[in-house]
Amino acid sequence: MRRSTRLALGGLVFAGVAAAVLAAFPAAIGTALLVRVAEARVGRDATAALPDGLHLVLCGTGSPLPDPTRAEPCNLVIAGRHLFVVDAGDGGPRKLGGMGIPMGRIEGVLLTHFHSDHIDGLGPLMLLRWTAGTHRTPLPILGPPGVERVVAGFNQAYAIDNGYRVAHHGPRIVPPGGAGGIARPFAIGAGAVVIHDQDGVRITAFPVHHDPVKPAVGYRFDYKGRSLVLSGDTAASASLVAAARGADLLVHEALNPALVGRLTTILDARGQKNLAQITRDILDYHSTPEGAADAARGAGVRQLVLSHIVPPLPFSYFYPAFLGDAAQHFSGPITVGEDGMIFSLPAGGTDITRSRL
Repeated sequence: MRRSTRLALGGLVFAGVAAAVLAAFPAAIGTALLVRVAEARVGRDATAALPDGLHLVLCGTGSPLPDPTRAEPCNLVIAGRHLFVVDAGDGGPRKLGGMGIPMGRIEGVLLTHFHSDHIDGLGPLMLLRWTAGTHRTPLPILGPPGVERVVAGFNQAYAIDNGYRVAHHGPRIVPPGGAGGIARPFAIGAGAVVIHDQDGVRITAFPVHHDPVKPAVGYRFDYKGRSLVLSGDTAASASLVAAARGADLLVHEALNPALVGRLTTILDARGQKNLAQITRDILDYHSTPEGAADAARGAGVRQLVLSHIVPPLPFSYFYPAFLGDAAQHFSGPITVGEDGMIFSLPAGGTDITRSRL
């Protein structure tokens, strides 16, 4: 018998034996595997080994459109030992927990605007931060005027649930004063405004063009000589280019009109007239990949990351069609953002590294 034949037969025998073992002891094997996974992942701190500097974790790079691979908009910015969430779309906060982010250490949430896909995850985020950190004060939630109404609504919606949890786990584990959020509104006009400046971490808010949504803002983070900017939802905005001037990293929303147009045609053909009109309407208050590249070039940033991806892109094979001519508009690296990516900007240097959590 030829050696290749013997190897093939041996592989079949092994596979058959393995299948028989799995079939005979499914509960025991499943339990053992689950314990192994739990031992490796539960309670880990994915931030512990990060060098001092700025770090960006993408916890939601999608949009309100159904997407099997992307949560709604959600970003985690780590500046030294300080953790801030920018926007909290549906699914994003849970992904942070799964990535090994210590939820109890989140110091605040910054909202760019109040579209549902940017705030849907506030309830779970407030809950996970409260229960993980035994906090005695609510989660600060910063945003332009209107954030008070948003936070009050979530607090009211979760009030009954918060009471259940205190009654069940006791005030030592879940202190009643730590439930929910507390609004921290800031005024925003035609220019940028510093909204946080402590321990070397400076956060600047600036207005963007997302009409008819007003106010809408983006944020710039500066820490130990490194800087990153998050655009929020925006069409072309001179204020964004000005605020991002010289930044290391720009995270900019992006929508491909040609691909969305194909989606609109399909919706029309299927009789989905309302959804088809919505896909037409969204074209005028978002940016194309080329437009985001223009902003990156105008601001002189070093790298561009595209997020809030429209339409959904379940496979990277679709990325060239989505990017279009963006590379002709910006000569630096362009990344199509994916949930789980982390970009690290070590303090005092120039490196930008990308990995996954």
